[in-house]
Amino acid sequence: MAKTIFTNGVFYTLDSENPVVETVVVEDGRIVDLGSHQEMQLQWGRQGVNTIDLHGKMVTPGLIDSHLHLSGVAFNFLDLDLTGVESKKEMLEKIKAKANTVAPGCWLIGMGWDENLFNDGTTPTIQELDYVAPHCPIYLKRICHHAFLVNSKALEMCNYHPLIEVPMGGSIVLDPVTKKPTGLVLESASKLFTKYIPEKTYEELKHGLAQAMNFTVKKGLTGAHTNDPLYFGGLEQTYRLYDELINQEGCGLRCNLLIDYPFLNDLKERGINAGYGNEKLQIGAIKIFADGAFGRRTALLSEPYFDAPGQFGEAMQDQETLYQMVKDSREYSMPIAVHTIGDKALENVLDVLDQFPTVNYRDRIIHVSLVRGDLMKRLANHSRIADIQPRFVVGDYPWIKERLGEDREQYLYAWKSLLASGVLCAGGSDAPVEPVDPLLGIHSAVTRRAPWDTHEGWNVREKLTMLEAVKVFTIGGAYATNEENIKGTLSRGKLADMTVYSKNLFEMEYPDELLDTKVEMTIIDGKVQEV
Repeated sequence: MAKTIFTNGVFYTLDSENPVVETVVVEDGRIVDLGSHQEMQLQWGRQGVNTIDLHGKMVTPGLIDSHLHLSGVAFNFLDLDLTGVESKKEMLEKIKAKANTVAPGCWLIGMGWDENLFNDGTTPTIQELDYVAPHCPIYLKRICHHAFLVNSKALEMCNYHPLIEVPMGGSIVLDPVTKKPTGLVLESASKLFTKYIPEKTYEELKHGLAQAMNFTVKKGLTGAHTNDPLYFGGLEQTYRLYDELINQEGCGLRCNLLIDYPFLNDLKERGINAGYGNEKLQIGAIKIFADGAFGRRTALLSEPYFDAPGQFGEAMQDQETLYQMVKDSREYSMPIAVHTIGDKALENVLDVLDQFPTVNYRDRIIHVSLVRGDLMKRLANHSRIADIQPRFVVGDYPWIKERLGEDREQYLYAWKSLLASGVLCAGGSDAPVEPVDPLLGIHSAVTRRAPWDTHEGWNVREKLTMLEAVKVFTIGGAYATNEENIKGTLSRGKLADMTVYSKNLFEMEYPDELLDTKVEMTIIDGKVQEV
């Protein structure tokens, strides 16, 4: 049985029994011992045992992203990536350059645009999109995946007419004067277009996913909880993609697959449910949407938007439908993972969940962006976990204050209060909405501001300490999938997943030092990953 001794490191185990050690001994992917260099060498050091010197680097349990879409990260490698574009002019130039490589009538697909970053106006008009790509239909996802841009060719492809039936919960935004489409499409109205977009081949998807997985490992992640069936062609193909890459071809990243509600019956037909798989690849919870996002005022609030007094947002499902979705899931002993941004959406979800007994795996409330104090108490339940995305403060401030008003800011991304209330929290990125980089997520959690900002942060009372932030991205991720007995800390008997850093996060004088910190090594199953 091969053993590896990782030594001469500063291992922060997050285990109170052995908080900091110098050496960790690994055998068959598990931690078998840990302690001082001298003790471990005396006990385990012998000829044939592999020793890896970490040269005094800091090590934590492997970082886990509790909510992202690896499919979206994969598509960023395959399609037009508009992430980080800072002006309408730049966006149109990128679209034009890509359009010049697309044959007439073929779709130009892209994602990642965010008009809040623009320094020269708002989103492109349909006339501007037609000008830069007159020969091909365009479909561009906003970074939040709740708004989309299309051109006239796209409208033509989907046979648009003024009386077209738009799916519930969505809309095609019209010019108030001409009553013609502006090119902006919201929420479920996107289905009018996606059904005409040719699916990528299996090999294209696999190639993109492999790139995405390698990229996340390079960023220090040892595990990811990812939601993909809607974008990877359903349950069967999604599982096959991950199974081939992880179990057959040895991609190291551990993945937990959230399965969208429309594929619940597919799970039943295959006779699999939460926990199916192995320690590298598992089926997770049933994914449901309760509301939209703040950007387009589709997040459901208990009080109206401050900058739009008549608007409360939109429920993606009415309460009766939400109840039925949870009931269907529970009848198959499945936990649920619900997208909830607004406080009313959270209240609606908890009202439904409180009517059902728990199952073997925790229910997951994803985002928990706006949460009142009374709802925190209801979240503080060992069978529930809040999947938070600290990096959202970068994307949402400062415009979010105008949207919600200062009185509600105390309840916005209230991570410190959630932890203080006893809520289990796991940290994620929601990539590709935000970058696949846990160090940026940790930076946002401890500073509550963008890396380029110099102020003390937004609502500083809700800042996490560095230790709290690291625990959210390690221990929290383990709790989210009921794997706290094998993940989350460096302890005897647990999986040998570790992240090695160029700087000591817990000895930093200023948290901005995180921005210059590199992941030196990602270790999964006791093996140093090659990416």
